[in-house]
Amino acid sequence: MEKAIIIGAGPAGLTAAIYLSRDGFNPLVITGAEPGGQLMFTTKVENYPGFDQGIKGPELMRSVIRQAQRFGARLVNEEVEGVEFLDGPPFKIKTGQRVYEAQGVIVATGSKPRLLGLESEKRLLGRGVSVCAVCDGAFFKNKKVAVVGGGDSAMEEALVLSRFAAKIYLIHRRDEFRASKVMVDRALSSEKIEVVYNSEVKEVLGDNQVAGVRIFNNKTRVESTLGVSGVFLALGRIPATDIFKGQLEMDEKGYLLVRQGRQSSVPGVFVAGDVGDCRYRQAVVAAGQGCMSALELERFLKES
Repeated sequence: MEKAIIIGAGPAGLTAAIYLSRDGFNPLVITGAEPGGQLMFTTKVENYPGFDQGIKGPELMRSVIRQAQRFGARLVNEEVEGVEFLDGPPFKIKTGQRVYEAQGVIVATGSKPRLLGLESEKRLLGRGVSVCAVCDGAFFKNKKVAVVGGGDSAMEEALVLSRFAAKIYLIHRRDEFRASKVMVDRALSSEKIEVVYNSEVKEVLGDNQVAGVRIFNNKTRVESTLGVSGVFLALGRIPATDIFKGQLEMDEKGYLLVRQGRQSSVPGVFVAGDVGDCRYRQAVVAAGQGCMSALELERFLKES
């Protein structure tokens, strides 16, 4: 029986782990396959307090992981496959290796990439279709690639790829971006990046490897083809809440509903980070919510 289990190891989960560890609750953190969360795939973080020159995302998160472990947090690299919260505590958390039980839980599973929903996209995922320029950009040195999206993540992907690719087509379905001005200015200042406005990807071309994309201009109603070797999807994120269906209340988009004190619909289960935040989705906000959840969980455990 664990006193506290944290599901997720991004800024929210690891901040919660730091607070709980320092106060002697010795939490178990079930990290999933990739400890560190989304910042592990971000080249440079410039808006996190304390780093006046910015810091690389992986460097920041590795430091936070070490900090949590120094105070006694225990990290296990396992994937949660299901939970039983309704009859708890104790709350049951099932991974592929075992079933854990806890007196209190913090859910900080974050979000995952949104996809286009095309059969060709799914078939060529890992064969030229990617959701991470930091991970895969070096494979496209001196080649032409496409980035799909219009937010900050799309600008970030395009800029990362500009270090490797010969040409980047930035495909956006509207005629203006929703990204911040500073990120748009950076992307448009690159001679390698060409914006394809008012266009939607209808098909990723290629048999065993990406050979191009078929796009549709929603203004002119004309279809055309771009010859590219890679397609990078930057369409935002969706909450990673599938394992909590039927256990925790969610909104229509799948985000966990959060009550006062970061509590979920089940007393003793708390929510932190993007999994319950459809508005801000910032690392510093997630870290703050991790702190709040940890303090509320401590109060719950002491009163139980």
